[in-house]
Amino acid sequence: MATSINTDGVMNMLQFMKLIGQLKRVPRTGWVYRNVKQPESVSDHMYRMSIMALTIPDNNVNKERCMKLALVHDMAECIVGDIAPSDNISKAEKHRREEASMQQLTGLLQEGSRKEIYELWEEYENQTSAEAKLVKEFDLLEMILQAHEYEELEGTPGRLQEFFNSTQGRFQHPGVIQFVKSLNEQRAVHMAVGNGSSGCSETKEPDN
Repeated sequence: MATSINTDGVMNMLQFMKLIGQLKRVPRTGWVYRNVKQPESVSDHMYRMSIMALTIPDNNVNKERCMKLALVHDMAECIVGDIAPSDNISKAEKHRREEASMQQLTGLLQEGSRKEIYELWEEYENQTSAEAKLVKEFDLLEMILQAHEYEELEGTPGRLQEFFNSTQGRFQHPGVIQFVKSLNEQRAVHMAVGNGSSGCSETKEPDN
């Protein structure tokens, strides 16, 4: 049976949904800084991560939990925006801002949802479960898949190499590694056909 919500609760839920809706209008900073036309939103990024969680061939992880983690992990950005390393904000300060935003957001929800969403966010931030670690790999995988797609759309093979460099050695899940291998093979063909350079060889943390 559905639980009724009082008037204040309904208004809070409406405010929560409006704030979450901002994620559809927050562009991913890394692409903005690299002058990508029509860069994806944070919401776009989280959606495809959720699909990755749904379709990963692994019966040893809780796929439903992975999907929830993917949907929650960047939720704070509807308030603080997508803070990138090149913004010169320390990781500690970034965490503090996002933690405050999550408290503000979840404070609009009823107790059950408030606790679940905030704890999911903490689980991802602290990487305290196999699911959180896998979703972090999805975060990186989605980033390089998107980078490859932008290179294809722009006809600029290799331009976003730094994003690929930043993920080297960070994939552990066999299914993800297999996907990355296939992606790199496809990208190599694209680069060879386009006679593009490999781009920046310097390994650094990307802005996404």
